[in-house]
Amino acid sequence: MRVDLERALLEKLGDLSTIKSKVDFWRSEGDKVVFTNGVFDLLHIGHITYMAKAANLGDRLVVGLNADSSVKRIKGESRPINDQANRSALLAALFFVDAVVIFEEDTPANLIGTLLPDILVKGADYTIDNIVGAKEVLDNGGEVKTIDLVEGYSSTSIIQRIQSQGS
Repeated sequence: MRVDLERALLEKLGDLSTIKSKVDFWRSEGDKVVFTNGVFDLLHIGHITYMAKAANLGDRLVVGLNADSSVKRIKGESRPINDQANRSALLAALFFVDAVVIFEEDTPANLIGTLLPDILVKGADYTIDNIVGAKEVLDNGGEVKTIDLVEGYSSTSIIQRIQSQGS
Protein backbone atom coordinates (compact mmCIF):
# COMPACT_ATOMS: atom_id res chain seq x y z
CA MET A 1 0.00 0.00 0.00
CA ARG A 2 1.39 3.38 -1.02
CA VAL A 3 1.28 6.27 1.38
CA ASP A 4 -0.78 9.25 0.25
CA LEU A 5 2.28 11.51 0.32
CA GLU A 6 0.43 14.76 -0.23
CA ARG A 7 -1.99 14.05 2.61
CA ALA A 8 0.83 12.89 4.89
CA LEU A 9 2.77 16.10 4.25
CA LEU A 10 -0.25 18.35 4.69
CA GLU A 11 -1.05 16.74 8.03
CA LYS A 12 2.32 17.91 9.35
CA LEU A 13 1.86 21.53 8.24
CA GLY A 14 -0.23 24.09 10.06
CA ASP A 15 -0.61 27.54 11.47
CA LEU A 16 0.19 28.28 15.10
CA SER A 17 -3.33 27.46 16.30
CA THR A 18 -3.36 24.09 14.53
CA ILE A 19 0.11 23.14 15.75
CA LYS A 20 -0.76 24.27 19.30
CA SER A 21 -3.72 21.87 19.26
CA LYS A 22 -1.43 19.04 18.11
CA VAL A 23 1.12 19.84 20.82
CA ASP A 24 -1.60 19.91 23.49
CA PHE A 25 -2.92 16.55 22.27
CA TRP A 26 0.54 14.98 22.19
CA ARG A 27 1.22 16.20 25.72
CA SER A 28 -2.11 14.77 26.91
CA GLU A 29 -0.88 11.43 25.53
CA GLY A 30 2.32 11.78 27.58
CA ASP A 31 4.62 12.74 24.71
CA LYS A 32 7.61 15.01 25.26
CA VAL A 33 7.63 17.81 22.65
CA VAL A 34 10.89 19.15 21.21
CA PHE A 35 11.03 22.43 19.29
CA THR A 36 13.67 23.90 17.02
CA ASN A 37 13.60 26.54 14.33
CA GLY A 38 15.49 27.90 11.39
CA VAL A 39 15.52 28.97 7.76
CA PHE A 40 16.48 25.56 6.29
CA ASP A 41 16.93 27.13 2.86
CA LEU A 42 19.07 24.49 1.16
CA LEU A 43 18.52 21.31 3.12
CA HIS A 44 21.88 19.58 3.74
CA ILE A 45 23.42 16.89 5.92
CA GLY A 46 24.09 19.42 8.67
CA HIS A 47 20.37 20.18 8.91
CA ILE A 48 19.39 16.51 8.77
CA THR A 49 21.87 15.51 11.47
CA TYR A 50 20.87 18.42 13.69
CA MET A 51 17.12 17.74 13.42
CA ALA A 52 17.54 13.98 13.88
CA LYS A 53 19.50 14.61 17.08
CA ALA A 54 16.84 17.07 18.24
CA ALA A 55 14.08 14.54 17.51
CA ASN A 56 15.91 11.93 19.60
CA LEU A 57 15.60 14.17 22.68
CA GLY A 58 11.84 13.62 22.90
CA ASP A 59 8.79 12.01 21.32
CA ARG A 60 7.63 14.71 18.90
CA LEU A 61 9.63 17.27 16.92
CA VAL A 62 8.07 20.59 15.93
CA VAL A 63 10.04 22.79 13.54
CA GLY A 64 9.45 26.54 13.34
CA LEU A 65 10.28 27.77 9.85
CA ASN A 66 11.10 31.39 9.02
CA ALA A 67 8.68 32.74 6.41
CA ASP A 68 10.13 34.15 3.19
CA SER A 69 9.62 37.73 4.42
CA SER A 70 11.51 36.95 7.63
CA VAL A 71 14.38 35.30 5.73
CA LYS A 72 14.75 38.37 3.48
CA ARG A 73 15.03 40.64 6.51
CA ILE A 74 17.57 38.37 8.22
CA LYS A 75 19.63 37.03 5.29
CA GLY A 76 19.14 39.70 2.60
CA GLU A 77 17.04 40.22 -0.52
CA SER A 78 18.63 37.32 -2.43
CA ARG A 79 17.31 34.80 0.10
CA PRO A 80 15.60 32.46 0.46
CA ILE A 81 16.63 30.37 -2.52
CA ASN A 82 13.64 28.06 -1.96
CA ASP A 83 10.30 29.55 -0.97
CA GLN A 84 8.51 28.69 2.25
CA ALA A 85 6.11 26.25 0.56
CA ASN A 86 9.02 24.18 -0.76
CA ARG A 87 11.06 24.44 2.44
CA SER A 88 8.12 23.42 4.63
CA ALA A 89 7.25 20.46 2.38
CA LEU A 90 10.86 19.21 2.49
CA LEU A 91 10.88 19.42 6.29
CA ALA A 92 7.50 17.70 6.54
CA ALA A 93 8.82 14.87 4.36
CA LEU A 94 11.41 13.99 7.00
CA PHE A 95 10.15 11.03 9.01
CA PHE A 96 11.43 12.43 12.31
CA VAL A 97 9.64 15.80 11.91
CA ASP A 98 6.10 15.71 13.34
CA ALA A 99 4.97 19.27 12.62
CA VAL A 100 6.12 22.38 10.76
CA VAL A 101 4.83 25.86 11.49
CA ILE A 102 5.84 28.96 9.52
CA PHE A 103 6.39 32.24 11.37
CA GLU A 104 6.59 35.75 9.90
CA GLU A 105 8.50 37.40 12.74
CA ASP A 106 12.30 37.63 12.83
CA THR A 107 12.43 35.36 15.90
CA PRO A 108 10.27 32.45 17.06
CA ALA A 109 9.57 34.13 20.41
CA ASN A 110 5.79 34.11 19.92
CA LEU A 111 5.81 30.49 18.69
CA ILE A 112 7.87 29.29 21.62
CA GLY A 113 5.84 31.31 24.12
CA THR A 114 2.63 29.79 22.76
CA LEU A 115 3.79 26.18 22.32
CA LEU A 116 6.02 26.06 25.42
CA PRO A 117 7.87 22.94 24.31
CA ASP A 118 9.29 20.51 26.83
CA ILE A 119 12.68 20.87 25.17
CA LEU A 120 13.93 23.83 23.13
CA VAL A 121 16.90 23.02 20.88
CA LYS A 122 19.38 25.20 19.02
CA GLY A 123 22.83 24.65 17.56
CA ALA A 124 25.88 24.77 19.79
CA ASP A 125 26.82 28.05 18.14
CA TYR A 126 24.26 29.54 20.58
CA THR A 127 24.49 29.81 24.33
CA ILE A 128 21.45 29.47 26.55
CA ASP A 129 21.53 33.17 27.40
CA ASN A 130 21.10 34.14 23.72
CA ILE A 131 18.53 31.51 22.70
CA VAL A 132 15.19 33.16 22.01
CA GLY A 133 12.49 31.61 24.21
CA ALA A 134 14.89 29.92 26.61
CA LYS A 135 13.63 31.86 29.63
CA GLU A 136 9.99 31.03 28.89
CA VAL A 137 10.72 27.34 28.39
CA LEU A 138 12.83 27.12 31.55
CA ASP A 139 10.24 29.08 33.57
CA ASN A 140 7.64 26.54 32.40
CA GLY A 141 9.74 23.62 33.67
CA GLY A 142 11.21 22.72 30.29
CA GLU A 143 14.77 22.23 29.16
CA VAL A 144 17.01 24.09 26.72
CA LYS A 145 19.67 22.08 24.90
CA THR A 146 22.28 22.78 22.28
CA ILE A 147 23.48 20.34 19.63
CA ASP A 148 26.88 20.30 17.96
CA LEU A 149 26.69 21.26 14.32
CA VAL A 150 28.25 19.28 11.48
CA GLU A 151 31.40 21.21 10.62
CA GLY A 152 31.62 22.75 7.16
CA TYR A 153 27.93 22.80 6.25
CA SER A 154 25.74 25.87 5.95
CA SER A 155 23.32 27.06 3.30
CA THR A 156 25.29 30.30 3.01
CA SER A 157 28.57 28.47 2.32
CA ILE A 158 26.86 26.21 -0.25
CA ILE A 159 25.37 29.24 -2.02
CA GLN A 160 28.77 30.98 -2.04
CA ARG A 161 30.43 27.86 -3.48
CA ILE A 162 27.82 27.66 -6.26
CA GLN A 163 28.23 31.35 -7.06
CA SER A 164 32.03 31.12 -7.18
CA GLN A 165 31.88 28.14 -9.54
CA GLY A 166 29.50 29.99 -11.84
CA SER A 167 31.74 33.02 -12.30
